Amino acid sequence: MRLRTLGLAGGLAAAGVAVVLGGLYAWTRPAPFPAADAPPAPPAPAILAAGARVVALGDCMVCHTNGAGPAYAGGLPLRTPFGTIYSTNITPDPETGIGRWTLAAFRRALREGVARDGHLLYPAFPYIHYTRMSDRDIELAYQYLMTRAPVKVRQPDNELVFPLNFRPLLAAWNVLYLRPGDATIPAQQATPLARGRYLVDTLGHCASCHSGLTLAGGERSPAFHGGSIDGWDAPDLTRLAAGPVPWRERELVDYLRGGLSLAHGAAKGPMRPVTERLAEVPRADVEAMAAYLMSIQEPAPAAAAATPVRPPSAAGARLFAAACAGCHTDAAPMMRLAARPALARSSALQSASPANFIQAVQQGIPWNQPASHVYMPPFRDVLTDAQVAELADYVRTGLAGKPAWRDVAAASAKARKESEQ
Repeated sequence: MRLRTLGLAGGLAAAGVAVVLGGLYAWTRPAPFPAADAPPAPPAPAILAAGARVVALGDCMVCHTNGAGPAYAGGLPLRTPFGTIYSTNITPDPETGIGRWTLAAFRRALREGVARDGHLLYPAFPYIHYTRMSDRDIELAYQYLMTRAPVKVRQPDNELVFPLNFRPLLAAWNVLYLRPGDATIPAQQATPLARGRYLVDTLGHCASCHSGLTLAGGERSPAFHGGSIDGWDAPDLTRLAAGPVPWRERELVDYLRGGLSLAHGAAKGPMRPVTERLAEVPRADVEAMAAYLMSIQEPAPAAAAATPVRPPSAAGARLFAAACAGCHTDAAPMMRLAARPALARSSALQSASPANFIQAVQQGIPWNQPASHVYMPPFRDVLTDAQVAELADYVRTGLAGKPAWRDVAAASAKARKESEQ
């Protein structure tokens, strides 16, 4: 009886808090913006090209396109520790997109995380970074998006756990993490390094993936020390020059702009579409980003005691010969003709975690554009979790010369289950 009474009291207290928060939200909720009277006039070709550049640098298509669906129509499931959020339709459809949004409404969404009708946006939309965009870049992005083909589509409801599905709580989150920009950062900086910082930290919002999350879902500080997204490890961007295979600035430019570094391997997983968008912008933009990233490098941590590397798995060697050797040995035609990097130098093999190796084996690298010269078939339906573990043991110890990863079979099973869900 006592436990039941306590439970009832707790439930009543939670309901009371929700009522209070709801009342405060209703009182302080931002006012809606009126609908636009008419679509904006078509921009000049130079404005359209400049807007396309801003949208590509901001990765807008990456999150607002679901697989092979219409560009910018949304529906991509963004999986977070708190549930799944579906990206919104940002085509100029007047019913389900942003066709009735004015530039002022669009600017408020990017600066404050507030939709045209006044409801708060979830921070899966990186407005805590876009808030520092210049007025000029915001206007260019708006002009470009309003010329896209309108698509009428309604997205599934978000699947968030209670109480995080209660939008008024976002007001408290914004107090903790949103530092509204003042538009003092110009789109074109005086130096390439300053321009690179703007592109990495504001438009590119790289910290959204490459920083861990707090218990409240905010980005950890300091930024860029690594994170996780959709089961992939996003590496520490401050230790690129101090890793097992150090990155150089030119290699980083090649990787960011083409999705392939001959010294480190190919972009995979969530990073792949980012590199496809960066291939559309001037090389100078990517060079500025690489210059800034190399300027924030930190010294390597003190070396730990060397762990003995045992002989590679014989079963893994057989699996490699059957499934991988046709592409990943020095004598393979792909390696000789395309000058591919040696597998041993791959960041996925050099990492302390097997996550990216497992994801690469299971998902492969899709050949989703005619110009792409990077492809790897998925082996999710070919190899069991035990076989993935045997293969990981061989490539990690026999090729990379590193100590074997632990619990790879269990990690592979977990990745497989999450991808099925």
